[in-house]
Amino acid sequence: MRKPLVAGNWKMHGSRRFVTDHIKALKHRLSGDGVDVAIFPPFIYLDQVIRSLADKPDTAIAVGAQNVSHEREGAFTGEVAAAMLSDIGCRMVLVGHSERRTLYGESNGMVASKFATALTAGLTPVLCVGETLAEREAGSTFKVVEAQMAAVIDLLGHSRLGQGVIAYEPVWAIGTGMTATPEMAQDVHAAIRQQLGEEGETTRILYGGSVKAANAEALFNQPDIDGGLVGGASLDADEFTAICRKAVQP
Repeated sequence: MRKPLVAGNWKMHGSRRFVTDHIKALKHRLSGDGVDVAIFPPFIYLDQVIRSLADKPDTAIAVGAQNVSHEREGAFTGEVAAAMLSDIGCRMVLVGHSERRTLYGESNGMVASKFATALTAGLTPVLCVGETLAEREAGSTFKVVEAQMAAVIDLLGHSRLGQGVIAYEPVWAIGTGMTATPEMAQDVHAAIRQQLGEEGETTRILYGGSVKAANAEALFNQPDIDGGLVGGASLDADEFTAICRKAVQP
């Protein structure tokens, strides 16, 4: 059985004070029983978050980065290597988030390279895939998602892709308040699992896109949805905790 995973992407939010207060609140609320939890703070706060969690290892909150360079090292000003993230205690990293693809022009090929670099450094990459509203309305959802995943499969093979986590985030639902219905999300998750082949039996596939405590249970009850990649709601300790609890299997 695949253990549920709920991941919180803070995006470009936070401060030193927020980290102190938020991590303190999460440590008191989350035990890790029945669900894996991960948080993805901005680069500048990664070390503070990791140190803040170190005194209570039973909380079992994994820490990840929101981005990583596709290069291993060198003269790449402003970039952060996967090995550096691993060195400070990161365990996971997001690759291919739609905001990176759209705002910074990251191609499927570059995302695949980042996925590979993360694996080499011992990180668990979370591959984000998803379609725009125009692509959904054109009936291209499955074609778009298949191509995003195929770039990694072509580079590394099914087994290596299966060592990461997949997050399906319809672009039109991210930060908009719009959410795919559980049935819509399930259809895409099922297609992703089928594309993974045998690896799909053990690979966790998350849903992202305006996930809240109010809609989490209906989403997580779908057979191929193994948890959520949560955006804005992850900045509220009570709301994020409620979402995590919805993911625990009865």
